[in-house]
Amino acid sequence: MRLPALLRLPDGDLLRDPAYRRLWTSILTASFGNQVMLLALPLTAAVLLQASPTQMGLLTTVELLPFILFSLPSGVWLDRVRKLPVYVVGELAVALAALSVPLAWWMGWLAMPWLYAVGFVMGLVHTVSGSASQIVLTQVVARERLVEAHAKNALAGSGAEVLGPGLAGALIKVFGAPLALVVNALLLIGSALILRGIRIHERREPRPQAHFGRDLMVGLRFCVGNRLLLTLGLLMAVWQMCHHAAITVQILFATRTLGLSEQAIGLCYMGMGVGTISGSVFGRRISQRLGPGPCLVIGYAVTALGWVMLALAPANAWGVAAFALMLMMFTTGAVFIFINFLALRQAVTPEPLLGRMTATMRWLTLLAAGPGALLGGWLGEHLGLRAALAFAGGTAVLLALVAWRVPMIRQLRRLPEAERDTDWLGLEADVRPM
Repeated sequence: MRLPALLRLPDGDLLRDPAYRRLWTSILTASFGNQVMLLALPLTAAVLLQASPTQMGLLTTVELLPFILFSLPSGVWLDRVRKLPVYVVGELAVALAALSVPLAWWMGWLAMPWLYAVGFVMGLVHTVSGSASQIVLTQVVARERLVEAHAKNALAGSGAEVLGPGLAGALIKVFGAPLALVVNALLLIGSALILRGIRIHERREPRPQAHFGRDLMVGLRFCVGNRLLLTLGLLMAVWQMCHHAAITVQILFATRTLGLSEQAIGLCYMGMGVGTISGSVFGRRISQRLGPGPCLVIGYAVTALGWVMLALAPANAWGVAAFALMLMMFTTGAVFIFINFLALRQAVTPEPLLGRMTATMRWLTLLAAGPGALLGGWLGEHLGLRAALAFAGGTAVLLALVAWRVPMIRQLRRLPEAERDTDWLGLEADVRPM
């Protein structure tokens, strides 16, 4: 039987490739689980445990701490091992961490220190497995199609973001936030099983003279020495600071300022799916027409305006609408940002350095995220939740203006070529062992 024309994939579509199709399906499955986690964990802290803004900031910071501590060494390790098994084990480990929350609640052990521990474990897994997942994509998709692949990956998550929050809110309403995490765990286990079936060819050349400390320094020197990577890293570090300042207080703003229930918050979060769809559909087109650099700046501006709007929103029905619209603007802008940011950094990096580059760039961009979360929590507790949102939005507006003033970003119209392996791997002899 032939499928209707609307359901048939165009010739050359990435989803016609069996390996990418399995990867995309895994991302789709995990995205539904992550929607439950996105609501259930902060709601457990904010509603069940009555966490203060400072405690919410600390919870976000603890989740980020492993990125600061372990990103650089994990990149060296990833360049020496197969990435797909690391990705699979990471999905299973996050599932176990999620299951520990309802278990602790049932046993009467659940408190903020338990959530801090769960957040740290999840951050540790995402530090290693998250980098591995980004490298696996480059092993499945040709580099000239990375923007397209990242856009499709974002689109895979958009369906979950449209349907997932409403489902998550209903689950939390009926069973409570801790028990809803069981669904998250089951979906992540399903995602891991799908990943195991992907067939990829990974190029791994033996390097008998490899030295851990020297390899780490080569990865760091590559990212700092490449002007594009360094510029992207600095811009993204500021944006991550703004993002984590806002995300620390937005659930508290919804529950305490707007008075929303768990289910109402879930319905508002469906706006994230609408934003992801629009970002995925239009982000690739804008990137092709204007270039990756200008599209990146547009993303900064869209997220900034969303945070500013919510900071000024009244505590009534218009405020609820502003909350949903902010979530939609955030995901639209975030897709514009990440499909280009990830494609650019992967495009310029030789394959033997992908692990170290990915881990180093994540480390550089998240250095300011922890302080941003703590600052957002402090502002929310001492000056009000609106002050934290205004800080995030105002700083992001300045970021967009500065980024547009940087010629390297404003004039970036296409993906650059990768540097030659020998240009960088040959420098290992110049780096002293640590």
